[in-house]
Parts: sequence; structure tokens; C-alpha cells
Amino acid sequence: MSIKLHKFHGGLHTEDHKKGSLISGLQQATLPAQLILPLKQHIGDSNKPLVSVGDRVLRGQLIADSSSAISAPVHASSSGIVSEIGARPVPHPSGQSDLCIVIDVDGKDESIKQKTSPIENLSGAELIDKIQRAGIVGLGGAVFPTAAKLARGNDLGIKTLIINGAECEPYITCDDTLMQNYAAEVVSGIAYLQCILKPENTLIGIEDNKPAAIKSIQLAIEKSPLSQTEVVSIPTIYPSGGEKQLIKILTGKEVPASKLAFDIGLFCQNVGTCVAITRALEHDQALISRIVTLSGNGIQNPGNWEVWLGTPVSHLIELAGGYKINQAKSQHLVMGGPMMGFSLSSDAVPIVKASNNILVMQQQTIPLTPGYHDECVRCAKCVEVCPAQLLPQQLYWQARAKNHERSEEYHLFDCIECGCCAAVCPSQIPLVQYYRAEKSEIRTARQAHFKSDRARLRFEFREQRLLLKKQQDEERRRLKREALQKKNPKIPDRKVEVDPVQAALERVKARKQTQAAEPRNTTNLTPEQQQQIEEADARRRAAREQPK
Repeated sequence: MSIKLHKFHGGLHTEDHKKGSLISGLQQATLPAQLILPLKQHIGDSNKPLVSVGDRVLRGQLIADSSSAISAPVHASSSGIVSEIGARPVPHPSGQSDLCIVIDVDGKDESIKQKTSPIENLSGAELIDKIQRAGIVGLGGAVFPTAAKLARGNDLGIKTLIINGAECEPYITCDDTLMQNYAAEVVSGIAYLQCILKPENTLIGIEDNKPAAIKSIQLAIEKSPLSQTEVVSIPTIYPSGGEKQLIKILTGKEVPASKLAFDIGLFCQNVGTCVAITRALEHDQALISRIVTLSGNGIQNPGNWEVWLGTPVSHLIELAGGYKINQAKSQHLVMGGPMMGFSLSSDAVPIVKASNNILVMQQQTIPLTPGYHDECVRCAKCVEVCPAQLLPQQLYWQARAKNHERSEEYHLFDCIECGCCAAVCPSQIPLVQYYRAEKSEIRTARQAHFKSDRARLRFEFREQRLLLKKQQDEERRRLKREALQKKNPKIPDRKVEVDPVQAALERVKARKQTQAAEPRNTTNLTPEQQQQIEEADARRRAAREQPK
């Protein structure tokens, strides 16, 4: 096949800072004393713990799961005793804690019994089910559950499978190291993806600054039965590793706004995810480890380690010789790269499925929150480098003014937060931080609006239900009256409602008239007294009858 490469709008040529972490090759990290495993290490619904404090668990044992389709279970990375299930600091831009399962490692590293079975005759749906049970997510950074993505892509139909080996962010070399060391497993994972999705062709995009990785993958493909599969060396420009940018480079197609790649017949997967798929299908191995780059000018010995998930960052830093400056508080820790990463609250947070790089810097690399800075000078440099072809300065003004509607009009959610705009801004405005904060506020407002609408609908439904019940009760009473009237016509029809106050007044008036018409009892009176009473009654009658 001959692939014509295309260009995407904008982008930057950055200093890669990758050589330092590639010197020592891939190393195996030792087990820490404790493993801290957050229940949610993916995009989607959180898991619920399946173990209790005091339980002994084995390596590969399922310890947290969810019934939601958009989720990925969590497995124990080694054997030990569950000592705590509670809130612990986790690697997240918010810096907040989340529910974690803490395992005191016993050092035996005993594994559950592997249920390896032939997979040649398994259907695509059965392969997807095994991938789901292994807890595999996208290891390129998005951490979207792989099984859910495969199921959706399989339903829509895929023409081109794209394997992402373009590790464009500075300092990060975990995928480069993985392709050099596990090329055969990468290719096997691609074969399983082809079996599930049945694409017409497969493209493996790798940046041209990774010649060793390109050679390793090409040799592995030559030894495999893969067909219609080609390794494509692409130019080194940031952010060529972004899904939409890589699609543009390899196919010339653009993913429409509010759409995903498989909506136009394309499916992207990271090389690390391919290795995880191979291990899950061939060895029934859950996702309990990954390769992590440890880099930056604040660490003694940068490098790449295969790390057990749940390992505290502090343990990994010790393996790398520790900080260059003894005081850990003086170091700036970032998960990810300097462009798209986020600051870590401390080195007590664990390695999770999304941890591709731990960057240790002696200076502040990523601003924590938007603060005081120079004003925008309208130079438009941010527009020139934006790979999503947005207007970053307009987004900044709307985000700063908290004008949510206008922010969405300028396609805020099409921003991939690559950081190109902030990197070239002469006023050093932390633009990405503004965009992230604005996205968060809009999501919060949408959720509040959704809850308000749901409460309103529930209230309206209740009112309609009560009104219907009242109408049904009135109808039953009417039918009952009509039935009684037909059975006994002498029973008065109570359909006509009578005012109770007016009825009471009428009764008082009738009683007075009755009393006035009745003759007085004069049996025990003398003739003179009877005469006086009769004269008085005559005068009262005359007074009443006298016209006014």
C-alpha cells in the first residue's frame, strides 16, 4: 500500500526531551509495601468494591466492578490483605480524594488460577466480553473502556483500523519502549482487533523520531499473518498523537464536531491497549500493570518501568534514585507531559491505568489555577497553532466572563486541551486552565438543569395523577348516584350542591316564623294577664304590618 500523508492545521515543533528516559531500557518495578487501587480508573460509572477489610486477595482477582456498560473492573495487582476501603488521594486535576481499596502486600505474589482456553473459535462478541472482564481501557490517556468502544465500532462497521504509536508529548517514551520490547504482542493485539472489527485496511502511525520502534513493529508484522497492514512513519509535530490529528494525517478525513471516529468508519487504538488485549485473550491476564515513564530535571535517573497498578508514586521515585533535591516539597510533580498533563497533589498518589508518565520538575511547569497574568494583546498566535481550528482568544474571553452560551457557540468542547495556545501566548495566559474550568462549570450547570427538569416533570406527573384520580372518584360517585336514583326514585338527587350557610339561615328563619305562628300557653294566667298579652301581641302584629 502507498499512503499519502496529509497535514492538520497548526501544531508545534517542541523540544522532545526523550533521550534521557530511553538510556537504561525497560525496567521492572518492585512491589511496594502497599497497593492503593482507586475504584474508578476509567471514563464512565464508578465501580463498587467486591471485597471487605480483612479479606485476602490474589494477583488478578476481581475486587471492584460495576453493572454499567461504560465501566472497567479493577483487579488486585498482587496478593495481600485488604487493610482499608476508604478515601485516599488520587491522581486527578481536582486534587481531591476518592474511594480506594488498600492492599497490604504479603510478598508472596500468589496469582489466581488462570483459565486459559482456546480462543480460535470464539466469536467477536465473546472476545469483547473477555476484554471487558480484563478491565482494559485506552492506555493512550483517554482511559475509555475498550470493550464498550469495540462494541460500538463493531455495530457501526469499520473500514480503517488505526493504531496509534505517535507519542508526541515531550518527555514521554513509554509507548516507544513498549513497541521496542513487546512488538510481537502489539501485532497480536492488532490481529485480534482485525478479527473483531473486520476492517478493510490497518494503518500503524509512528512518528519518524522513533526509528527503533518502527523497525521492531515492521519485523513483527513480517513474521505475522496480518494482511492489508502498513506501518506509516509520520512527521514529528505536536500534537500528531491526538486521535483527530492522526486521522487527518493518515487519511485526510476530519471527524465532524460532536462526532466520534467510528461514526465515519474509523477506529483508533493505542499500542499499549493492543498489548493488554493480547495478554487478556492469550493468557487470561487482567490489566494490572503498565509501562510508566519517569522523567524530568528533578529526578536522579529517568527511565521506563513496568509498574504494578496501585504503586505509590513515591515508591517509583525511590527506584529512580530519588529527587535531585532532597526536599520533595520543592519538586513539581505532573502526571502526563508538560503540555496536557496535570499537577499532582503529592507523591502519595498511586499509579493508575491512565499513568503514562510522571514528570518531576524543579520548577513550576503547569499553573495550578488561572491567576494574575498579563492581558491578551490580540496577537492571534494561538489561532495559528490551534490544531482544532478554534479561536482560543475568543474562548478565553468568554470563559473569563463565564458566558457559557457564547463559549459553546465558539465550540469550547471541540478543544482537545493540547496546550499549543498557552505555549505560544506572549502574555503567558494559562488558557487551557480557563478552558478546563469553563467546561467543568458548563457540565455542572447541565447536570443541575437536568435534575431541575427531572424534578419538574415528576411534579407535573404527580399533579396529573392526582387530577386523574379526582376525576375518576367524581365519576364513580356520579354513577353511584344514578344507580341509586334508578333503584329508588324517592331518594333526592344530591347532584345539586347546596350552600351550607344559606341553608342554616333558611332554617333559622323558618323556626322564627313557626314560633310566631304558634299560640302562647296561657293556661295558668289570670284573665287580666291574658288580656295584657293579647293586647301586646296585637300591637306587635300591627307594627309589623304597618308599611315602612
